[in-house]
Amino acid sequence: MIKIGLTGGIAAGKSTVCELFSQLDIPIIDADIIARQLVEPGQIALSEIIATFGIEILNKEGSLDRAKLRQLIFSDPSAKQQLEQILHPKIRSELKRQSDRVKADYCILAIPLLIETHWQNSVDRILVVDIDQQAQIERLCSRDQIAISEAEKIIKSQSSPDQRLSYADDVIENNLSADFLKEQVLSLDSKYRLMANKQSTTCQSLNSQRQY
Repeated sequence: MIKIGLTGGIAAGKSTVCELFSQLDIPIIDADIIARQLVEPGQIALSEIIATFGIEILNKEGSLDRAKLRQLIFSDPSAKQQLEQILHPKIRSELKRQSDRVKADYCILAIPLLIETHWQNSVDRILVVDIDQQAQIERLCSRDQIAISEAEKIIKSQSSPDQRLSYADDVIENNLSADFLKEQVLSLDSKYRLMANKQSTTCQSLNSQRQY
């Protein structure tokens, strides 16, 4: 089974690409979903966040105030580092646990900060969703209802497109039509299934040789 690490800048279209792979019955393991689950009320990660940043990091309902936390970590590098020290080991452990249990030709591990967190060796291939920066800014502003200056600040805090692409084994361009996006996913699906089948055949051959 092949583990495909899917990454890309914020608002690049990673969720859309994941949905297209999911429609092909490919298992999707999403680091963002795992992160949200880890900070639900009663979870140890939320207790650690409260101990680090104070009770004011919660909203009136007692849940994590994500907007406040995001504002904090993007304005204070030390706060960002503290949050990462709490969450990243737990996210990585859960990504491995879930992906190791997958029974399929391949699975997608959607890891937005794959490059920034140096998790390249945790996957077999890296798939980058690439997008024009102006389109990225427009999508981010529209999606999160934020100012252009804030969107630019968030984008600059991540790896540059060139940095991500330097690690890419495969690239999906998300600058054109939805149909073209789907075509790219279908092409990669065929490619990954073929690679997985070749890998399986090689393993079977090696196992057969060991018997003699």
